[in-house]
Amino acid sequence: MRFQLLGGLTFAILVPALVRMSFDQQVILQSNMQVTIVAAFIAHAAGYLLYKRIGNFPGVAAAGYILPTFALTYGLVFVTIFFFRFDYSRFQAAASFFQSTLWYFGLSLATRRLDPYRLAVIPGGDVDRLESIPGVSWHRIHSPETIVEYASGVVADLRADLSDEWERYIADRALSGTPVYHVKQISESLTGRVEIEHLSENTLGSLNPNQAYLKIKQAIDWFSALFILVVFSPLLLFVAIAVKLDSAGPALFKQKRMGYRGNIYEVYKFRTMKLSAVAGDEKDEAITKAGDTRITRLGQFLRKSRIDELPQAINILRGEMSWIGPRPEALVLSKWYEAELPFYRYRHIVRPGITGWAQVNQGHVAAVDDVLEKLHYDFYYIKNFSPWLDVLIVFRTIRTMLTGFGAR
Repeated sequence: MRFQLLGGLTFAILVPALVRMSFDQQVILQSNMQVTIVAAFIAHAAGYLLYKRIGNFPGVAAAGYILPTFALTYGLVFVTIFFFRFDYSRFQAAASFFQSTLWYFGLSLATRRLDPYRLAVIPGGDVDRLESIPGVSWHRIHSPETIVEYASGVVADLRADLSDEWERYIADRALSGTPVYHVKQISESLTGRVEIEHLSENTLGSLNPNQAYLKIKQAIDWFSALFILVVFSPLLLFVAIAVKLDSAGPALFKQKRMGYRGNIYEVYKFRTMKLSAVAGDEKDEAITKAGDTRITRLGQFLRKSRIDELPQAINILRGEMSWIGPRPEALVLSKWYEAELPFYRYRHIVRPGITGWAQVNQGHVAAVDDVLEKLHYDFYYIKNFSPWLDVLIVFRTIRTMLTGFGAR
């Protein structure tokens, strides 16, 4: 970590400054150059921290997030400088950003070749399922005398009835500095899902979200929702008129949904379905199927681009929703899932979101078996509730909006 960060700061900040000094040695004494170096240092360090934290989440090809993370941090820092009207060197700023991304792309390619992820597996208990998880080279250990070279860690079912020899082996690996993981811990970190078989005091404690960040996030949600409604009001009005012209009925769709702490509220979306269509009973009508004939021509586009979700900024202003969180279900579906799935109500411990960890990984689902898998993603989000995970979801949501992944 020290090599990566110090090397990055040297390559991205010191080298461009030395290039400038080779033409004019007095340039380092100029105030705009000093402001740019300090700003680039802050932007680079923040970008590195964000990049590393995002790379720790499962299913993340970290190299794919180098450019967005550094564009975000450099953009925020230099927009702040521009806002306060500080003079800065555009050459130094641009060179620092370009060489920051170039440095970490190079490191990513080098470490991928030199240090593939290998995990040694101790037999016993519930470890057989691990080999079905892709992206890791699994090495099963057959005896406590086996030495696995170049292993990134050791995985065992620490709740299983292991022999004294295996327990000594685990202790020796831990003493030697090799990380030892419980099978459930490593499964969660590689799949992005938390599977709960039964409730316990440890389970409830680990799934309580960070209350401080919960309040900070609500404030950010409120101000950003107000900004969206004010700045994009012409676009929202245009879409509303287009919906009215495309098919008969109101521009907005309203539906009762289960929300924060189990409270019922009314969600607002742009209408994407024909009013005259009836799918059957109330539960069937609430489920959107693949190729649903009720969806209008404009509705197809609005759903794939997620523009139909924008009126939920009103729900965010009212404190009923967040931009990011478990997706709220129609009231009839929520009651059905609660009857079929244990712990389903626990997902309401945070505010429901317009996008979320389950949406960017799984897409739209309705069947109970698929909803159970979605619930595992929701629990992972609650357990790892943090600004780092939210930033990753934002990046993936942008990709989803561009590709239409998971839309129906």
